[in-house]
Amino acid sequence: MALSETFLWGGATAANQCEGAYTEGGRGLANVDVIPHGADRSAVMRGTMHMTELDKEHYYPALEGIDFYHHYKEDIRMFAEMGFKVFRLSIAWSRIYPKGDETEPNEEGLLFYENVLKECKKYGIEPLVTITHFDCPMHLITEYGGWKNRKMVEFYKRLVITLFTRYKGLVKYWLTFNEINMILHLPFMGAGLLFEEGEDQTKAKYLSAHHELVASAYATKLAHDIDPENKVGCMLAAGEYYPYSPLPEDVWEAKKKDRDNLLFIDVQARGYYPNYAWKKFEQMGIELNMTEEDKRILRENTVDFISFSYYSSRCITTQEGVGETIGNAFKGTKNPYLKVSEWGWQIDPLGLRITLNSLYDRYQKPLFIVENGLGAKDELIEDEEGNLTVNDDYRIEYLREHIKALKQAVEEDGVELLGYTPWGCIDLVSASTGEMSKRYGFIYVDKKDDGSGTIKRYKKKSYDWYKKVIESNGECLD
Repeated sequence: MALSETFLWGGATAANQCEGAYTEGGRGLANVDVIPHGADRSAVMRGTMHMTELDKEHYYPALEGIDFYHHYKEDIRMFAEMGFKVFRLSIAWSRIYPKGDETEPNEEGLLFYENVLKECKKYGIEPLVTITHFDCPMHLITEYGGWKNRKMVEFYKRLVITLFTRYKGLVKYWLTFNEINMILHLPFMGAGLLFEEGEDQTKAKYLSAHHELVASAYATKLAHDIDPENKVGCMLAAGEYYPYSPLPEDVWEAKKKDRDNLLFIDVQARGYYPNYAWKKFEQMGIELNMTEEDKRILRENTVDFISFSYYSSRCITTQEGVGETIGNAFKGTKNPYLKVSEWGWQIDPLGLRITLNSLYDRYQKPLFIVENGLGAKDELIEDEEGNLTVNDDYRIEYLREHIKALKQAVEEDGVELLGYTPWGCIDLVSASTGEMSKRYGFIYVDKKDDGSGTIKRYKKKSYDWYKKVIESNGECLD
């Protein structure tokens, strides 16, 4: 079984990492705007260092991003030249509802995304829209406590009704929350959570996640009610956990870590919290304040497909003295059999095939790889014809091996896969580090970590390579 002729090849971005123009078009301030570059970034992302407004001591890379707001026509044209069938983008909530609790949306914001979506359609590109890619209006955080407050469900419902109604016929594929499990690891960036000294952070995270899950289920229902053609997916920061050794305790630890990772997707795909989750909540004293209406809305509105990001597998041990590594906000045990990127992320193409099989075996729903890629330092050089480019063979090698793995999962294992959108198809601000120098794209953007640069766009070597991949539906990978 080869890849379907309707397989959706494309690329992925997020508003808070590329859009910029944070004061234009009536947009309000959001949590993602006030996460600085530099030493304080991690503490702010975790919600332990409170930052609810901009100051003059920090540089905030999201404020300009790569200025997609003013360059979207150029960027989408370049995606079309690559042959994109799909483009994953996200909505900045504070561009639609600047404070988040208004009763009427901001027309300028709605019109901006309408124009972006129409530009995609002009080239035959299917938009894949993430409703919330970490964005939360700052007013909702300072006034209501963000997703800790059940009132957020109603604000979110208002947002999605607006989007589904306005963009009916322009968007078919929707994702409710990006990497919903990231709330456990980077809670301020992931969901706008701030913690007071002495607060039980674990309880707050799971309660907030429950509110997001209820909101996601309502969004799924509303999407189908407003347009039966809509397909709604959930989104997971994925990557299988390997036991470091055959030691049964290591195997069990890997099983527990996978469950922690998959808990929220279990709810979105199956419609209920599994028994292991209830036992965990009981042991930790976590109260979700679950209502009968919550149970009903979750049960009746499961997602149509499962989407996920995959950058690397993870390894775990209960033994002491074993080296650590990191990847996409997750710390783990260093796998001695894997190479690592310049940022220490382990490179494991077979892990993608393993993850695809695990998810498909577990849920029996169509899958969509909506993030995958290599963050690397690129050097802009002049080619033989005098054009500026990047010889990023290392990126081509990474993507080639991962595409081989996804093809094997489909063709040899029978996994149902809708599409593949590598992360940062154009260079953008790194979510984890706030750097521009950690580049993922097929298109180089002339911007440095301190914000300087022309923001001109240049095609990398990988641009033409990926164009051939798409043209051949994944058959030509050389």
